[in-house]
Amino acid sequence: MKQDRRGSWYLLTGAVLGVAIGLFYSWVISPVEYVDAPPYALRNDFKDKYRALVAAAYLYSNDLLRAEDRLAQLKDDNTAQSLAMQAQRALAEGRPEGEVRALGILAMALAGGVTPITPGVSTTQAIMDTPSNEAGTITPLPVEPIISPNVSPQPSLTQTEMVNTQLPSNTVLPTRTATSTPTPGAPFLMDDTTLICNPDQPQPLIQVVVQDAARQPMPSIELVVTWTGGEDHFFTGLKPELGLGYADFLMTPGVVYSLSLAEAGQSVDQITAAECIADDESRYWGSWMLTFIQP
Repeated sequence: MKQDRRGSWYLLTGAVLGVAIGLFYSWVISPVEYVDAPPYALRNDFKDKYRALVAAAYLYSNDLLRAEDRLAQLKDDNTAQSLAMQAQRALAEGRPEGEVRALGILAMALAGGVTPITPGVSTTQAIMDTPSNEAGTITPLPVEPIISPNVSPQPSLTQTEMVNTQLPSNTVLPTRTATSTPTPGAPFLMDDTTLICNPDQPQPLIQVVVQDAARQPMPSIELVVTWTGGEDHFFTGLKPELGLGYADFLMTPGVVYSLSLAEAGQSVDQITAAECIADDESRYWGSWMLTFIQP
C-alpha cells in the first residue's frame, strides 16, 4: 500500500484559501451596508456634521431639551465641552461664522451652570492670589490711555496692576504696556487691564472678558486681533469652563498686537508679551487680562 505523506499541510492550505475567499466576498463582492446606524457609531467627521445640524436646529427652535436628547445619542463624555472644542476647530478651519456661532451658543446653553469670571479677575488670578502680608516685590506698570479728541475719558478707563502670585518674589521685566483708544459712541469700553504672572501658565495669552452693564458675561462676542501682516478673529464663550464671556488668543513674543471688538468699541493697542521672573530667577511669559464692559 502507498503511504500518504502529505501530512496536514493540505488542510492549512485549504483553510487559508477559504479565509481569503470569504474576505474577498464580504469586502468586495457583497460588503456590509449599515442602515440607520446610531449617531454614536458614526465617524468623527460625521459626528461633527451631526452636532452642527443639531446646533442649527436649536437656533431655529430654541428647544434645549430636544437638542440635549439628540446630542445624548452621541454618548460624549461632556457634551458641552465637545461642542465648544468643535466650535474652536471650526473657527480655526475657517468654517462659516454662522456654524461657529451656533455651536458656541448651544455649548453655552448646555453649560449654563458654569460660574462666570468675576469682573477683572481671571481663573488663574483667583487661584494664585496670596495675602498681602507676604514679602514680595510688586512693580505696577503704568498705562497711559491714548484718547482721541472730543471724547471725555471714562473714570477708571484703564488700570494696570501686577498680580501677586504664590511665588513671593515674582517681578515683571519692563516692557511695552497695552494702551486703549476710545471710539465715539462705542458700545463697549475698556474697564481693566491686568498683567498676570502665573508660572503654571507660561504661554503668553491675551485673555479677554466681555460683560454687559450688569456685569454679566456676554457670549458670542467677536474679537479682532491684528498685527503687522496678519489678522485673526475669535469669540467669547468657546471655553465655557472658564466663563461665558471669556476668550483668549496666543501671542508670539516680540510681535505687537492691537485688539478690538468687531461690534465696535475701544481699540487696545501696543499689546505685546511681557516676561515675568520667578523665585529661582527663571523667566516665563505673562498674560494680559483685558476686561470690556457695556456702559
